[in-house]
Amino acid sequence: MGKKLAVSIPIFITIIVSVLVTTIMLNTKPETSNPNLNNKGETMEKSAVVYFSQTNNTKKVAEVIKNKTNSDIFEIRAKNPYSEEDLDWTISDSRANLEQNDPEARPEIETEIDLSAYEKIYLGYPIWWGTVPKIINTFIETDALNGKEVVAFCTSGSSGIEESLNTLKGYGLNVLDGRRFSASASENEISEWLKSL
Repeated sequence: MGKKLAVSIPIFITIIVSVLVTTIMLNTKPETSNPNLNNKGETMEKSAVVYFSQTNNTKKVAEVIKNKTNSDIFEIRAKNPYSEEDLDWTISDSRANLEQNDPEARPEIETEIDLSAYEKIYLGYPIWWGTVPKIINTFIETDALNGKEVVAFCTSGSSGIEESLNTLKGYGLNVLDGRRFSASASENEISEWLKSL
């Protein structure tokens, strides 16, 4: 009797351990080492947020989008940075006024942004004089957005996004309908918009 019990205990323990290991394996989702695969092993679009911001309103929205979409983020910076006086629309000959009133104005960008690894681009900008700031024209004309799906978003106190979308589409870009956010846009408001895309 003692020998049978001594033989049965290791077999019993082996069976229990096997059942536990099998249960754990069946209830655990495999982790993927590739950040571009979802939990079903399907390839996900690699996306980037590219934005221009001078008062941090667009930057705040861009950072929420980056976090919610797990995107990389790039800032468009002017080679010659804008001063507060440059942006003062009440001064008729301020830099921003002169640029926005000149169809040929193309402010230089500080650093080239390489988007060759991305399929979807979230493009953010403030609305200046009813449309995109001229530095966005400069960026588009680098051809960085060619062949990409572009999701536009902007910040503005009152102007809509429509005219700026027309500008982007005028370059032949694949632009989805975008969204205007106020300076006080909540994270929830931005999240709901992203879910609707």
